[in-house]
Amino acid sequence: MQLRHAILGLLDIAPQSGYDLGRAFERSVAHFWHADQSQIYRTLDRLEADGAIDTQTIPQQGRPDRRVHSLTQAGRAELTEWLGAPLESLQPKEPFLARLFFAAPLGLDRILALLDERAAMISAGLDQLRALPRLSDSLDAVLRTATLDAGLQQGEAELEWLRSTRRMLESQETR
Repeated sequence: MQLRHAILGLLDIAPQSGYDLGRAFERSVAHFWHADQSQIYRTLDRLEADGAIDTQTIPQQGRPDRRVHSLTQAGRAELTEWLGAPLESLQPKEPFLARLFFAAPLGLDRILALLDERAAMISAGLDQLRALPRLSDSLDAVLRTATLDAGLQQGEAELEWLRSTRRMLESQETR
């Protein structure tokens, strides 16, 4: 998946400004796809140059003009093609696991602190996910709730794994 596909998907829901898209990422897909505001704007520029989106400029008084983006037929076709394509192979990149893999030189106390820091991050993320609405009134809502459930279950599983890893490490200390 590329960022452009997530943006096309969000624009398929409703036309939005770059700012709105940033907020939409935070409130909906952030638990499985991260994008910062500058990446969103750069991708919008490319999508517009590729003819995948149209941009309407709406003048505003006392503020910069608002640029609202919407899908073109070409953008909708690209989104549909991507949705129907074979799934991409898993290519995980998990900085925390890479750090943990090599963490032995830190010593047990610092490794446990690393686990605690990760647990706090995961717990905060779970709190954010739990605050999201759970809808089931349409196929779109059911699918969005399913991805929310995946994020919640993954977070809970990671917290359990962190607790288990902590117990294993603490038992090493007593040997």
